[in-house]
Amino acid sequence: MKFNNAAWISAPEDAQTCPLFKKQICLRGTVKKAELRATAMGMYRFFIDGKDVTDALFMPGWTDYVKRVQVQTYDVTRFFACCKEYAELSLLLGNGWASAEIFVGVVHPYIPRAAAIAELTLTYADGKKERFGTDKSWETWTNRCVYSELYMGETQDATLEPQRIGYAQETHVKAKLVPDEGEPVVEGEIVYPRALITTPNGERVIDFGQNLAGYVRVKCRGPRGGKISFVPAEILDKDGNFYNGNYRNAANRCTYTLSGGEDEFKPVFSFQGFRYIRIDEYFSEDIDLSCFNAIAVHSDIKRTGRFVCGNEKINQLYSNIIWGQRSNYIDVPTDCPQRDERLGWTGDAQVFCRTAAINFDVHKFFRKWLHDLILDQHKNGGVESVIPIVKGIPFYPASGWSDAVTICPWEIYLAYGDKQLLSECYPAMCKWIEYIKNEENGSYIWNAGFHFGDWLATDAPYGSFSGATDTSLIDTAFYAYSLSIVINAGNVLGKDTSGYRTLREKVVEAFRRKFIENGLPKGKPAVCCSSEQSTCYTQTALSLILYFGLGEEKDRKRQTDALVELIEQNGMRMTTGFLGTPYILHSLSENGRDDIAYSLLLQEKAPSWLFSVNMGATTMWEHWDGINEKGEVWNKDMNSFNHYAYGAVFDWIFGKAVGIQPLLPAYERVRICPHPDARLHFTDMAFDTRYGTLRAKWTFLPDGIRYEYEIPEGACAEIILPDGKKYEVSKGNYVFFTK
Repeated sequence: MKFNNAAWISAPEDAQTCPLFKKQICLRGTVKKAELRATAMGMYRFFIDGKDVTDALFMPGWTDYVKRVQVQTYDVTRFFACCKEYAELSLLLGNGWASAEIFVGVVHPYIPRAAAIAELTLTYADGKKERFGTDKSWETWTNRCVYSELYMGETQDATLEPQRIGYAQETHVKAKLVPDEGEPVVEGEIVYPRALITTPNGERVIDFGQNLAGYVRVKCRGPRGGKISFVPAEILDKDGNFYNGNYRNAANRCTYTLSGGEDEFKPVFSFQGFRYIRIDEYFSEDIDLSCFNAIAVHSDIKRTGRFVCGNEKINQLYSNIIWGQRSNYIDVPTDCPQRDERLGWTGDAQVFCRTAAINFDVHKFFRKWLHDLILDQHKNGGVESVIPIVKGIPFYPASGWSDAVTICPWEIYLAYGDKQLLSECYPAMCKWIEYIKNEENGSYIWNAGFHFGDWLATDAPYGSFSGATDTSLIDTAFYAYSLSIVINAGNVLGKDTSGYRTLREKVVEAFRRKFIENGLPKGKPAVCCSSEQSTCYTQTALSLILYFGLGEEKDRKRQTDALVELIEQNGMRMTTGFLGTPYILHSLSENGRDDIAYSLLLQEKAPSWLFSVNMGATTMWEHWDGINEKGEVWNKDMNSFNHYAYGAVFDWIFGKAVGIQPLLPAYERVRICPHPDARLHFTDMAFDTRYGTLRAKWTFLPDGIRYEYEIPEGACAEIILPDGKKYEVSKGNYVFFTK
């Protein structure tokens, strides 16, 4: 993709952080059509006669800018609807992901200075065309946005009069330009203040009542030169004071200087993760809450899932899952939106992918990110733990993280039936298997390289990150799981998968020899915080063995009983981390222990999903005990309160409790096999598929259970009720009863 009559431009070296480039153009006649193409190594906003050409934010989106940069195309004909002789083109440029600080101390990861390129093509009524592109004739101006960085916040001064500081500098940028393929980032929900708090320390704090990713909009009138300055936080400490130590080096400060008239401020190239803001400077003694609201920002993904049940705490958990996804789907699937990180962690992406595709339409979102992943895959097949790759951050391939290259394409195929995307990803999936094969070097046990293990599991000593589960067991388990997915994907695509089937058999055989003895994992059973050394006998190990089918069929009951015993020994609580938690409830339900699965879901003591709900959480936490029962913060170095990975539990609620499972891609044919439990009273799920809305509901009545189903046109369902009765149905509404 090329520009015909435009050059990359940057600001003079002494320009402010966010330079504004301007160009006045003469029009030759009536404009019939106007098209703008633009992109940046950084972030840009484009204006015609002072009006923004789009509502989208943070263009051109985050890619590995060394390998590709997306170009946006806009129909801007409406800006030339009135006959006029002149028009003013302007482009505001920020550092964004390409040239800002990314992660701790990684500055200018893709380019030393932000740059942009744009081209306007006008087609006149007589059919002639004229192009206006960025070049060194564009003037560089100051503007009221004097500073903006992703982690550091934004400074705007409405008293500043724009000053011309010179001309743009043409600069050489070596980047592959591609058409925009991602979902745009947009403003979403507006959240109004819940309360103005004066803390015990005397701080003035606004509570918005909801943790989110976005920014605060301020609308006010005050004295010229008056200031408003604030910083965000996710929580208050146990004494009720403002706490943002977990943001690490991300200052996130917004400072606004008033014009003296009616002002409206909000960041242009920065966003924050927060529930609270501390007002450090305000132009008057009294703070007017009506001047403030919070705006959530996220990729423009359509909501497709709606769920409610008879347990209000589970409903709050579901809300936390939804808000966690919104907050971390900002062009790439990030881990958290608040601290100096916000990276595209592959582990978080893969464990949550199935839930993500239930809650929202993430087809286009993942298509773009998976193309980033394919481009960033190393020649030897290795996939780093963060995508897009950020130069200067050495995150190496790791099991359960890098397996996103197999898991995510398969989950997206099941959700949307995109065989073309699966085909595009398949070579990368195979290369990943070859990478592991080379790592295990004929042993069929993957124990080489760095791995995160069962990240943040609680069966290791307090303060440990990796959990007690033997990392080589986890590595080899995911090796076998990725092989299963490659076999399934290859069969869909008509590939010869016999070699992969043979390899998986050998891996499973080696796994059993290495990690299983007499049907149970080797080693001493690990209970919460008890294991000083790694072991194969953990809740996570048993969950992976059961869910990935790594044991012998005859040992399933014994392994399930062992898993239940570990759970009961830990006070009916989990000890699982990032890689065990997504599978533990499935492993129980698929082996006849719905009772224990529900008990874990409804557990309220830490570690559990409802512990954070009881502590007032409005999004998912990174740590089960990010705040403990005493209100003490676990750790300031790595303690996000908006970290969506554990929200993967919703795919169990959807697939087992409600009972919806795809038998054909895109839910063309589904199995509905509900697992009701009186402790939820009822569940009601509405889910928009490619064929229409699928609805499933069960309700406990005094004399039995009522089931209601709505099947959309073009789809069909196999309904299996708990009493064993089976029904084959197509489009329509259905009601059943069981005792």
